[in-house]
Amino acid sequence: MPADLPKRIVCPDCEAWENGDLSRRDFLWQASLATATIVSLEGYAVPRAQAAPTPNSAAETLVKVLYEKLTPEQKKVVCFPWDFKDERRGLLRTHVSNNWHITRPAIASDFFTPEQRDIIRKIFCNIFNPDWVEKIDKQLRDDTGGRPWGADQNIAIFGRPGEDKFMFVMTGRHLTIRCDGNSEAHVAFGGPIFHGHAASGFNEKPGHPGNVFWHQAVLANKVYQMLDERQKKIALVDRRPPESRVPFQGPSGKFPGIPCSELSRDQKAQLELVLRSLLEPYRKEDQDEVMECLQKHGGLDKCHLAFYKEGDLGDDGEWDNWRLEGPAFVWYFRGTPHVHIWINVADDPSVPLNASG
Repeated sequence: MPADLPKRIVCPDCEAWENGDLSRRDFLWQASLATATIVSLEGYAVPRAQAAPTPNSAAETLVKVLYEKLTPEQKKVVCFPWDFKDERRGLLRTHVSNNWHITRPAIASDFFTPEQRDIIRKIFCNIFNPDWVEKIDKQLRDDTGGRPWGADQNIAIFGRPGEDKFMFVMTGRHLTIRCDGNSEAHVAFGGPIFHGHAASGFNEKPGHPGNVFWHQAVLANKVYQMLDERQKKIALVDRRPPESRVPFQGPSGKFPGIPCSELSRDQKAQLELVLRSLLEPYRKEDQDEVMECLQKHGGLDKCHLAFYKEGDLGDDGEWDNWRLEGPAFVWYFRGTPHVHIWINVADDPSVPLNASG
């Protein structure tokens, strides 16, 4: 592997990473495993949260600051036109996968200055609920062989922050996240996102000890336990779909599992707790936008909930794989051999999917 590429953690069920440079100019840099130092950015006038992400939201404000501090040579490597298309991944800003690097330089490398690394760290922190930053840090550390934050993650900026549409994307193993100030029409989170966690190894143990996302599945399984036998037969599906198959089907789609409209009041109350837990990791602006998208197409009553027999760790009837899906809402929790979570939410089901994995 070339010296200027971060050593990759192999994940046999994740997308293969080619040592390409996304057709961009090669820029040599020396990888560093030093943790990006977190410093105060009080001077950057970060605003409070809005009802939905805007160009003036905290993370987006910092993206503009970062963009202005990048040199012309740095911009040649990590900045792209809004509509840049990669030969292999298509419209690059929209791509999502389970293990990929959108650009070459690691965040915690000498490619970025200490100040730039600090700003990137702050962008990352402001994309999430503050209570979840430490948990996401743990997940990334577990999934990169104990490496410090930023040693195996990369960024790209599309468009021109502060002047026109823009998007910030961060990638790595078990990570695709975005912020765009609502530049991307119709979609929540700026587009499809991805999380994963192999807390106890590639083949996790039953109960997923140490997994930061497993409590979401525990709450979902409580819904299943509340179903009567007829409902369980509808909700339980033999085989799970390929993990990256999370496109929108629209209102006439054929969704797996039980229609949520057929749940009783107490079952619906438990499902609402599931939804709340799914949204909890993210900043309030993104939570609100997800709910707006969901409500536009009838809310949870227009969704289906499916549990999959396939991949039941320990054959214990606690379903590791499950999916909540509606016309323009897909939340796919693939729990074996370890957790992968594919998230795709919009207010328009015609938005195409650009996924691999």
